[in-house]
Amino acid sequence: MPSNEFIAGWISGALGIVVGHPIDTVKVRLQTLSRYRGIVDCIVKTYKKETILGFYKGMGFPVGSVAVSNSLMFGSYSNALLYITGTECKDWKNRPQNQHVFVAGCISGWVQVYFTAPVDLIKVRLQNQTQSFKRKAKTDNLQARYHGPFHCAVSILKTEGITGLYRGSTALLFRDVPTCGIYFLTYKVICEWMTSDGKTPDPWTMLFAGGCAGTLGWASANPLDVIKSRLQMDGIQGVQYRGIFDCISKSIKQEGFCVLCKGLTANSLRAFPVNAVTFLSYEKLLETFK
Repeated sequence: MPSNEFIAGWISGALGIVVGHPIDTVKVRLQTLSRYRGIVDCIVKTYKKETILGFYKGMGFPVGSVAVSNSLMFGSYSNALLYITGTECKDWKNRPQNQHVFVAGCISGWVQVYFTAPVDLIKVRLQNQTQSFKRKAKTDNLQARYHGPFHCAVSILKTEGITGLYRGSTALLFRDVPTCGIYFLTYKVICEWMTSDGKTPDPWTMLFAGGCAGTLGWASANPLDVIKSRLQMDGIQGVQYRGIFDCISKSIKQEGFCVLCKGLTANSLRAFPVNAVTFLSYEKLLETFK
């Protein structure tokens, strides 16, 4: 994998995480905790109890690992597209067909899932920890269990085993494979629509196309994102769900079909700026490295 793509992927992914992590924290809490009445209520309660730092819980680990996950996603997309069509993904004069872009995007989603699954699990566990860690806290105090990402990983390994780190990975796979296909395809189609044939999209086009790609991708992924988050929180105090379909069935039975839309607004609000920044910075960094 080219070092340029690794560096560009790390920087662009890190920028995207910093921009979107506060909204992501709100989204995760809405999906997994029942104490909030909506986005505004979650934001107000989080800020009152945990200050601004509460919105950045669990961010350190994703930022530190995004170098690999982003380079895997963008690098595998480029390589898959090159293998399928013989066309460079950044060759705007010789644009690949839409179906090829979608397939290459799906491949990129599949490749990066098994690296990101443990990272995402730890992020979700830390985001749902609404109290500070206390070394003398009671063992059943789930909200004071972890004092950082590495302690969280070690604790999961001790109590749930290696499979505990991959809770929700199947749901993550079903979420990310089609979503990445939609993601890259939407970006390409909008860039082409807003740009003359053979010309490179301008920065505003990249920002808009990246934001739209992220929003559409996350909107389609939201139902499985809810299930994924619930499966990742499962196992802390007993196991409620036997798998994806059991989680879907029980969640709908308890809360209705609207449960699959939990966090949709927060997801959409987060997706636009995050992916606008990610795509623009990625494209511009690759131009700089040439």
